[in-house]
Amino acid sequence: MPTSTLSEGVFAINKPKSVSSAQTLRDLQKAFNSSKFFASWLSAEKANRLRETSREQRKRRKKTVEVKLGHGGTLDPMATGVLIVGVGKGTKFLQNYLSCTKTYEATILFGAATDSYDTLGKVLNKAPYAHITREKVEKALEKFRGKIMQRPPLYSALHVQGKRLYEYAREGKEVPVEIQERPVEVQELSIVEWLQGGSHRYKWPSQEAETDDKELAEAVLHLQDIPGTLVEVPNKRSKNDDHSRKRKRKIREEEDVIAPSVPTTKRQGVDETLCMSGGLQEPHYRGIVNTKPEDPISISSESIPREVSPSEEQPPAVRLRMTVTSGFYVRALAHDLGKAVESLGCMSDLVRSTQEKFQLGHNVLEWSDIEGGEEVWASKLETMLKDWRDRTEEPGAHGKPE
Repeated sequence: MPTSTLSEGVFAINKPKSVSSAQTLRDLQKAFNSSKFFASWLSAEKANRLRETSREQRKRRKKTVEVKLGHGGTLDPMATGVLIVGVGKGTKFLQNYLSCTKTYEATILFGAATDSYDTLGKVLNKAPYAHITREKVEKALEKFRGKIMQRPPLYSALHVQGKRLYEYAREGKEVPVEIQERPVEVQELSIVEWLQGGSHRYKWPSQEAETDDKELAEAVLHLQDIPGTLVEVPNKRSKNDDHSRKRKRKIREEEDVIAPSVPTTKRQGVDETLCMSGGLQEPHYRGIVNTKPEDPISISSESIPREVSPSEEQPPAVRLRMTVTSGFYVRALAHDLGKAVESLGCMSDLVRSTQEKFQLGHNVLEWSDIEGGEEVWASKLETMLKDWRDRTEEPGAHGKPE
């Protein structure tokens, strides 16, 4: 059984699909709390808490002693791949991983735009796609390489006048200022596979956005003037209508953020939090906590602008590989690429294959190891934590990723 110190550090897990990053940590925590591997750490933590003052004990949000976990950058529920996890004192190093580069493989489906920029959202509009070819996409990708400006999706956790963007979306309210583009860098971007219509499994969402959602898209996402789309401008609602329609919109699970808070800068009323590439950033709390539960579109129900032949019923898709810097949204690339090829686009699949020195298939714990029980995951985790400690103890390393 490892000592308290030996069971601390940083490792990576292959996050399963359709599970939020926070839920992944909760599931890990459940497995770790009852294990022999973390028994010494839990005993040491209990002893430490007995030495706390009454005031310190009252300040604790959670009284139960559990293995302390955090992650170094969220992944969308849709996504799989590298999720960096800190254990115990290892959580203090997680902020270092927010600013490193990441490599993704993403599938982009053409012909439709959604409110969330991926196929988990609601369809805002549809556009022709028969003209899209691999060559056309290759040409369009040129404008997305290198240092570029990118407008974050509405479904993100950037602050605008003290409120997160996804909170405006959830409440059906207009963002008081325009969402500003931000500088990001795409170090590598290439086509892995071209998927002709009829040759793949990806589909548009079946649910279309409601009228008030479309109005929000018009006012905030700036999605009008998409080439070839049919646009219906909804009637403006009265204030009484707005009041009667106050409701909570259903969005992706809001996750507890367990990585340390990141310094922010303010520009034009927008508080720019360092966000992980590809996904919906989770709300920030200071420190580490134990986890718990540019151009709109509004559409009519007859938004397909033309008839399509049976062979064209399924739109084409493309699988891309990219290496990007912090703050890059893969969903935004999907959306922008659709417009660049004179259509629309949304993200249908996402895999984070690499983050810092953690790489799928090399030094990342598989979720099947966790499902296999402690006799499977304990020895692998011990090796991974030791490798991480050896790297951080190298002269000049200071636990900072490259």
